[in-house]
Amino acid sequence: VKEHLVYFTEIGIDRIDADLPEVLVNQKPVQDNGEISQDQGQRFVPDEEFPIAAPAEKAKVEEVKSENTRRKLFDKARLSDMKVTTEERKSTLKIEPVEKTIEPIMSSEPKLKDTIVGDISDALPESKETLTEIRAAIGTDCNRCVLCENRSQVVNSVGNPNADLMFIGEAPGADEDEQGEPFVGRAGKLLTKIIEAIDLTRDEVFIGNINRCRPPGNRQPEKAEADVCKPFLLREIAVVRPKVIVVMGNTACQNLLDTKIGITKLRGSFKDYFGVKVMPTFHPAYLLRDPRKKREVWEDMKTVRAYLDGN
Repeated sequence: VKEHLVYFTEIGIDRIDADLPEVLVNQKPVQDNGEISQDQGQRFVPDEEFPIAAPAEKAKVEEVKSENTRRKLFDKARLSDMKVTTEERKSTLKIEPVEKTIEPIMSSEPKLKDTIVGDISDALPESKETLTEIRAAIGTDCNRCVLCENRSQVVNSVGNPNADLMFIGEAPGADEDEQGEPFVGRAGKLLTKIIEAIDLTRDEVFIGNINRCRPPGNRQPEKAEADVCKPFLLREIAVVRPKVIVVMGNTACQNLLDTKIGITKLRGSFKDYFGVKVMPTFHPAYLLRDPRKKREVWEDMKTVRAYLDGN
């Protein structure tokens, strides 16, 4: 964004403007993470009518009566009002040169360091560990990051150690922190319905999170926190060796695939992770806040089911 602003100034653009109704300015964005506060959208029914929830009443937006009213929203965007030169602005922004090459989502040699035992190649390495040994390595009083200060307990992955399908989320919530098991709250109940909609049960799949401790206030785990915890999940993947991993939500997806691309652009098609098919999709907690996205999740899950069936 900073680079764009400098560029616009250099080519003589004086104003950045947009024609937005006032209601959008004060509207809080819906994020694909965080604590659920509304009681809505728990039913997951995989039929023709399932994906679209009953449309909410459209908000009554008063028409913006004056061009001046709308333009007040963008007064601060007038670049020519900035009393600094282009060179001074560049110095203030500390703009670094942009790399010319674009890296793929996953390279053949991702920066996993010592996160998985064995040689890193295009296929999952063979692992001689067991899930029990990985849990023991984590410990019940893990203090590797600051999340240990507020959590009640470590929430380890659960499920079938020979599962063909694995689900990966972001981090435990309040219910998970209390019960010590991933996806047992309202979002977890919706995940159970999603699993059952493709003719499987929770006992037949493997479920875990990037982080095993609840962040305060259900905030997103920070990168340093995820970097500490993710290696244990990667070791579990090497043990379970699933055919498909469904990664749910921005945080989980970006951490597993080592990308900054958002979930909206990534979902809908398989990505490759050491020969394992990865399907990015929306987090169940997000579906509770925006049930309209259920249609897209259902399409993703039908693709997963078809692949597991050999189609």
